[in-house]
Amino acid sequence: MELSYELAEKALQAAIQKARSLNIPVSVAIVDQGGHLMAFARLDSVYGVIEFAMKKAQTAVMFGIDSDIMGQIISGADIHGYGMLNSNGGLLTIAGGVVIKSPDGKIIGGIASSGGSPEQDKEIATAGASVMG
Repeated sequence: MELSYELAEKALQAAIQKARSLNIPVSVAIVDQGGHLMAFARLDSVYGVIEFAMKKAQTAVMFGIDSDIMGQIISGADIHGYGMLNSNGGLLTIAGGVVIKSPDGKIIGGIASSGGSPEQDKEIATAGASVMG
């Protein structure tokens, strides 16, 4: 199963709904398993968070784990952490990037929110990823 544009849009709408319920102006990015942008929304967010959302989503899908977990791994990686953070145009390893999995557990993409606190961003992205069931 691949992440279709229809599924990406469904995940985007769920994340937007969560962001609006929290009254947080964020940017939300959804990428496919190759890290390519599939869907995006900017809800009156501030400068810089567009790129942050994309990098968090790409980080999640690249490593197959949520971006905050990757941050915990890198923080203990000493010198190797620098190379990991600066690979592929730079990664972002703070909360808000969540892996999207198919119902059978295959990683098919990533979703991220940026503009709220790390906890809020993760909550918004998780709401979007949860549309897969």
